[in-house]
Amino acid sequence: MPSEKQTNSLSKFISSLKQFIEWIDPILVPLLAILTSMIVGGIIIKSVGGDPILAYKGLLEGSFGSVELGPVKSQRAISETAVWATPYIFAGLAVALAFKGGLFNIGAEGQLALGAVFSSLIGYALPGWLGVDLPTIIHLPLAILGGLLMGGIWAGIVGALKAYTGGHEVINTIMMNYIALNSTSFLLNGVMKDPSPTNVIARTPLIAESARFAPIFDGLRVHWGFVLALFTAVFIWWLLNKTTVGFEIRTMGANPDAAHYAGVNVKRTIILTMFLSGALAGMAGAIEVTGLNYRHELGFSQGYGFDAIAIALLGKSHPIGVVLASILFAAMRNGATRMQFLTQMPVDLISMIQAFILLFVAADAIVRFIFRIQSKGERVVLTRGWGG
Repeated sequence: MPSEKQTNSLSKFISSLKQFIEWIDPILVPLLAILTSMIVGGIIIKSVGGDPILAYKGLLEGSFGSVELGPVKSQRAISETAVWATPYIFAGLAVALAFKGGLFNIGAEGQLALGAVFSSLIGYALPGWLGVDLPTIIHLPLAILGGLLMGGIWAGIVGALKAYTGGHEVINTIMMNYIALNSTSFLLNGVMKDPSPTNVIARTPLIAESARFAPIFDGLRVHWGFVLALFTAVFIWWLLNKTTVGFEIRTMGANPDAAHYAGVNVKRTIILTMFLSGALAGMAGAIEVTGLNYRHELGFSQGYGFDAIAIALLGKSHPIGVVLASILFAAMRNGATRMQFLTQMPVDLISMIQAFILLFVAADAIVRFIFRIQSKGERVVLTRGWGG
């Protein structure tokens, strides 16, 4: 018969085990979704005559380096992964914040493009308008603020339509994407086109040195915008969980009727949520301009706004989860070239694996069935319904 001390120790162990299971449960399905996607990807690679082990080895080396590549190439690989992750974090946070409010911002791509355009405009034109050279401490924040505000206003229009007319944000953000992207094309081919006689493509002039982020390390492209992205994720977590505004957003996302009866101004919260979501997407564009490209040109975004939907889903709309999902997607994108070099497999395979990840996260019942995990009733909620 066990002693009282042994019984207490066993009880503490069981209690700790339950706490661990409760802690890991929210991230268990995303982790298994990634694992399942990698297995499916490996089967596809094998079926076409490739080597899955070599392919994933190349993917890892291209993303984070290895002893074989040496310290210089490894540092460059990590740097490039961080460069890819920066806009993913901002755009992923944009979509995740909207999800928290029960809204589906599918317009991050357009908001990102407009943010980049207006950040570029402030970056190259503002000193000429004012007739003075601006210091970095003033010019750089203004360039970022311009992109932030433009993205926020663009999404805020959709929020106002949702709040006062019932127009669904999915349809409206899709339509606003077309307007934003075509307007961007018009501007870059017209009044904002680089007038240099050697320029033959649709792009803006280079922004001033005072509107640029400096690289964190000499010889590497990773810039301080990556650090800002990490701080922004922490700020969004604080906003959602520690402030009245965040409580109102989460309450509206859970049940707008209950939020209304609790005294929340639902219309104002819808507009504010969409504005903040668009502002984050606009920041993604602004940071790409001020930290990496130093100008805006057509086709620069690489589909960041659409990948952000998958990132927000994989991260379970949690800011820290979004950061981790962004790094995963960035690593896959950055490592794809090395994988192709080692195995001669097409880089499109990476997009296929990302699609499988999205499928298994959104349809989590598939993963739970495969691994025999009992559902606790949580669901990935994209939107509350058409016309809601």
